Amino acid sequence: MIDKIIKKVDFVEYMKITAIFFKITLLAAILILASSCFKSGDSSVERQDLFTLGIGPMEDQIALYRLEGNRGIRRISFTMRDGLFYIVDGDSGKIVRYNSYGDLMFMIYNEETNPPPISLRTNIGEDEQATRWAYPFPLEEPGWIAVDTRRHIYVEDRLPNQGHRSDPETRALLDGIILHFDQNGRYINFLGREGIGGSPFPRIIGLTTSIQNELAVLCRIPDGWEVYWFNSSGALLYIVKISLTTIPALPDWPEALAIIDNIVASPDSRRLYIKINYSRDTFDQSTHTRTGSEPISSAIWTLNVEDGTYAGSVEIPLYEIIENGRPINVRVFYSLLGAARNGKLLLYFPLETGGKTLLFVDTESREQRRGFINYSNDELRYNDFFLSSDGILSAMLADNFNVKIVWWRTDRFIGELP
Repeated sequence: MIDKIIKKVDFVEYMKITAIFFKITLLAAILILASSCFKSGDSSVERQDLFTLGIGPMEDQIALYRLEGNRGIRRISFTMRDGLFYIVDGDSGKIVRYNSYGDLMFMIYNEETNPPPISLRTNIGEDEQATRWAYPFPLEEPGWIAVDTRRHIYVEDRLPNQGHRSDPETRALLDGIILHFDQNGRYINFLGREGIGGSPFPRIIGLTTSIQNELAVLCRIPDGWEVYWFNSSGALLYIVKISLTTIPALPDWPEALAIIDNIVASPDSRRLYIKINYSRDTFDQSTHTRTGSEPISSAIWTLNVEDGTYAGSVEIPLYEIIENGRPINVRVFYSLLGAARNGKLLLYFPLETGGKTLLFVDTESREQRRGFINYSNDELRYNDFFLSSDGILSAMLADNFNVKIVWWRTDRFIGELP
């Protein structure tokens, strides 16, 4: 049939027909690929690309990759509140704030590792007004960041080697502090384990601002986790210790192996959400030798910070991997990404073809709903995701040349849960 058509048309017409066949084939391939990504019934959440930053050392760029000198590769992180994006550039030693249009508003920067600002005013007096400004501060190795409702900024920083200590009880290296800046980027004080001016923290793995502008600092130690909870003035309120030996067991499988996947603090209550994965050993029936392990289930336990008791749990289903629209009898764990207000949680599983399948969970009503977000694997040269307290999922996605700031209005899906 195609040969007959070619005989009746010239070369240009032939190229048009070829292009049509190519588009049809490509569309079919995309549809098949999409069917392998997520299950029927999953709702795709619309993505919005907000702005793009270049990669480099200037104030309106992110030094995403290795810089000249011996600083090495350090953490890049961000948070979002009220449509404002706060980005920590650990490689260059700076903190920047952008609005959702990509306008740089202010910068806190280390003068030794950054060129002098060009578009931002420096040396601003206490009573002066400026729309775009920069403050120098000797940031050593900034990492995790959190912002409260006052827009006060809390940033993890690492002490230089001479300031490191060791905890003889937990055998943990103590080298982290929390820097506290006001809404304009002016330094206020620093927090340690005991509060303002306290001793260094062990390895910090998360920061969250919570009810009444309180701050939760999540730390990892060799035999478990420690969570330090401060009020808005920096006074220590609670220390929560979670040991590897006291992880709650699965009621129907008390002998199952329990591993903590993630711990996140509630943004509007004194609660911690602890995601625990449970699995069991598998054996070769003929030799009775252990061959590995398989998932059984997972659960999110709610821990009351004030008294250290568990207030209950919600079971999380395993994700069934789909290929060509059919399950292949492979089940895997979702991962806990973050918490929004009113006990709403977001979990995910990354797909090899790009994007994530999402699971929204209401810890109060126990209702659950699945969704899907899209991105390409080309955008994963570097990536970081953040769920805001009002339920908006944002991300930094990078290729070899640019960093994209994007978001998905997952708050509309979470808001539909009771």
